[in-house]
Amino acid sequence: MKLLIKWLLSAVALLTVAYLYSGVQVASFGSAMIAALVIGLLNAVLRPVLVVLTLPVTIVTVGLFLFVVNGLMFWAASGILGGFHVAGFWAAMLGALIYSVLGLVIESLLARLFP
Repeated sequence: MKLLIKWLLSAVALLTVAYLYSGVQVASFGSAMIAALVIGLLNAVLRPVLVVLTLPVTIVTVGLFLFVVNGLMFWAASGILGGFHVAGFWAAMLGALIYSVLGLVIESLLARLFP
C-alpha cells in the first residue's frame, strides 16, 4: 500500500515540478505516473552504477556531483518517454532538484503515516 501511495504522490510531485518550472513539461497525469515509475526504476537500477563509476569525482566535489547524476537520471527519463519533456541539461538539473525536495517531503509524510 505504501508503495502505491508513494507512486501516486511522486506523480503529483512531477506535475508540481511542471507547474512550478517551465523547463519541465508533463502532458497528463497518466504521463506523470509513467514518468514517476521510469524515474524510480532508473534511480534503482542505473543510478547506483553511475554513483560507483563517478566516485572519484564525487569525492573531489564533496558530493556535489551527485546533483549531476540526479539531473542525468531525470533527463534520461525524459528521453525515454513521450509525455514527459525536459528542455535541456540545466532544466533537468533544476527539475531534479525540485523533484528531490518534494520526494523528501513525501518520504517524511509516509514515514509518519506508516511507522
